[in-house]
Amino acid sequence: MLRPRLDVAEPALIDRIIDEARTILAEVGMEIRGPALRNRLLEAGLPATPAGRILFPADVIDRALASAPSSFILYDRDGRPHAEIGGDHTHFTPGSSGLKVQDHRTGFVREATTADFVEYVRLCDGLEHIRYLATAFSTGGDIEANVSDAWRLYLCLLHSKRPVVSGAFTEHGVPRMAEMMQLFRRDRNDLIARPMSIFTITATGNFRYSEDSCQNLIDCVEAGIPVEIVPVTLMGLTAPVTLVGAAVFHTVDTLAGVVMSQILRPGAAVLYGGAPAEFHMRETTSPMLGVKALHLDAINAQVGRRLGLPVQAYMALSDAKELDAQAGAETFGSALLAALAGVNSVSGPGMLDFVLVFSLPKLVFDNEVCGQVLQLVQPLQVIEDLPTRPLVDAQLAEAHMITAEHTLKHWERSLYLPGPVYDRKNREGWERAGAKTLWQRAVEEVERRLAAYRPVETDPHIVAEMERIIRSGMSADAPLPAIPDVADRPGIEGGDSRRQRRFRR
Repeated sequence: MLRPRLDVAEPALIDRIIDEARTILAEVGMEIRGPALRNRLLEAGLPATPAGRILFPADVIDRALASAPSSFILYDRDGRPHAEIGGDHTHFTPGSSGLKVQDHRTGFVREATTADFVEYVRLCDGLEHIRYLATAFSTGGDIEANVSDAWRLYLCLLHSKRPVVSGAFTEHGVPRMAEMMQLFRRDRNDLIARPMSIFTITATGNFRYSEDSCQNLIDCVEAGIPVEIVPVTLMGLTAPVTLVGAAVFHTVDTLAGVVMSQILRPGAAVLYGGAPAEFHMRETTSPMLGVKALHLDAINAQVGRRLGLPVQAYMALSDAKELDAQAGAETFGSALLAALAGVNSVSGPGMLDFVLVFSLPKLVFDNEVCGQVLQLVQPLQVIEDLPTRPLVDAQLAEAHMITAEHTLKHWERSLYLPGPVYDRKNREGWERAGAKTLWQRAVEEVERRLAAYRPVETDPHIVAEMERIIRSGMSADAPLPAIPDVADRPGIEGGDSRRQRRFRR
């Protein structure tokens, strides 16, 4: 069966992009600012320039690509297979790096709290088309910065069994988080064999890896945590403004991370990732949903697939400030493009405003978007409709096919109806249901799903141990934030909010 696929460049051009990147890595190299990683690369025999840049010879790149797996399995908290990352599989996960939330009860943007993050995890745990979680946004000032990355992971592990995309905020944050995840496995080897998380390693740009990224890469690979190498390729600022040149720059940064992961541990799971954006001098903004940035996403996916690697990208999100027409267009368009381009792990649902703001109403809307996209990219099948003559006879006999045997047998699987966030009613039905706006429907769906959440049972000894690990990195007298009980959530009246009332005036 043929899965729908979009290639945006001729294979010969993709090969030339890769060849250019390999030449730059071999002749110009990368600035590796982490001393431990730099020493490991030198010990492995990689040469350095007089200026100290590490070079990546062709044979080193070839060996790394030969050892990097083309796919791997992500497991849930209980150690059960959850998602295959690679091949023809496309999975959606919430975006990360949010600094604020859009409060669905008021509509206003504000700093996030632990209570917000707990609601997010409880909501996301039940979303059918969001395959695994992400530590989507920071929780502001209610937890010490030194352990805020581990605190987010703790909240995910406490309220969901799904795998999670995460990452460390500091140079030495990974070991603490790996120790927490290992509590759900027999030992370190079992965590390597059955990983429950993907960690993001950011390629710094300017052909450089920072101290934090270098140490995080070492710690993740040695702990058996799969990594996604994610350059933020800014077209017109840190990369050429033209697509092919930007793709070469992106390939250099990403391929370097892939090679370093294999030098550290051959066979380590690694995704060829990216978060490109356009740098617009007129607006002084960097839209990730600009049409050229999306074109670069598709090129990058084609490069990653050509290299035989699983692919990640930041798509299925929006630069808009509200859940509006722009947000819908950008999210659906980029989600569909990601699936057609063969991106295996798509980071983005829930995000607004240049990945700065996370919105629960947008997350439930995006869940429906992702469901429709996943339906569209399913392989086309013959389902008792060739030869077609029996169906013609059925239509002519009754002048309709509503009660035809073929319709009754296949309609539920063949026709996809989104959930209540999407409006599929006629006008009369929509008015009878209250003539609700998209925002109102999305807020109601958030509240409905939060009310339906059922707590995840966790061994109290594991909970206590995770808290001990977090406290070990905190000041002696610093408290852990309170975690709200399921019944502690404030309600809203009929899906209304201050924001809705403000818009009605």
